[in-house]
Amino acid sequence: MSKTSPHTKIGYLTANTLRSPAWIPSIPATILSSGFLFALAAALLSILGVSSQPTINDQIALLQKSNSPLLRYPTQLTQNLVPKPIHSHNDYWRDVPLLTALSFGVASVEADVFLINGSLFVGHELAALTPARTFDSLYVQPLVKLLAAQNPKDAFTVNSTKPNGVFDTASDIPLQLLVDIKTDGVETLPVVLKALEPLRSRGYLTTFANGTLTTSTITVVGTGNTPLEQVKALDPRDYFFDAPLTQLNDPSLNTTWDATISPLASTDYATAVGWNGLGNISDSQRANIIKFVGDAHQRGIAARFWDTPGWPVNARTNIWRELLANGADWLNADDLEAASQF
Repeated sequence: MSKTSPHTKIGYLTANTLRSPAWIPSIPATILSSGFLFALAAALLSILGVSSQPTINDQIALLQKSNSPLLRYPTQLTQNLVPKPIHSHNDYWRDVPLLTALSFGVASVEADVFLINGSLFVGHELAALTPARTFDSLYVQPLVKLLAAQNPKDAFTVNSTKPNGVFDTASDIPLQLLVDIKTDGVETLPVVLKALEPLRSRGYLTTFANGTLTTSTITVVGTGNTPLEQVKALDPRDYFFDAPLTQLNDPSLNTTWDATISPLASTDYATAVGWNGLGNISDSQRANIIKFVGDAHQRGIAARFWDTPGWPVNARTNIWRELLANGADWLNADDLEAASQF
């Protein structure tokens, strides 16, 4: 009776048996279930030159580890970010102003500016200001740098006539930048306009000129103490006015509102609607939303309700749902993560 060669046992695998697939079914399932032994077997196969087909995840990992140029392209700074109609209220409060909002796909940000000794500082109040946190350092220069990345100058783009916006997935959607002037509007506006020159000179600002509104990568809208008459007098105009949503039909304002002056109209939610998000909204409260949104849309203007309640969370969600269902264009949000997942 012949003896079984010890080389046929798993403990004595030879090169010949490893090169043959016949040995694999002979391995007990309990051994194959061991991650360590399975990895050891794979290593032995590699040492002995036995090829194995890598999985798709293996190929992904290999490419990523190799830093392959196949995985890089110029405009991928905002790769996979889907723009959403969310307004980052008091955006300068974020851990990283502007960029945190963009990381959630937020398409509108707000900067409160104070003119002090000829410079524009950003913050909610005087006690929050610092020399380093200026309108230029927090918003203008980061946008210049970001848009430079989205608009590379090379053989592929030499004939491009319109710049790409900040979002790689939707480069035609502009970022809305609200400038909330906290100091005297007439005095502050010229300084803001000058501060925007790095963006203006590169063609990045939405502009109304010669009767034509040309949308570009950034639409700047003035709010707070922004002076309406001075904005109306701008020619060309690349700084617009946040219109009063509840007063678009008010003749005392002596203004024919449209998107060439005000691409955005806003109002205080509590004053215009007042529903706290708990229980059912009344017919009159819903009618107010519909009316004010309708007034704006008839003029080609987007509607926003600011200072919507943020808590309780279910109340906030109910209010957001009601506003969107009745045509509001922007969700005014402090919790950007929650809004982006809404």
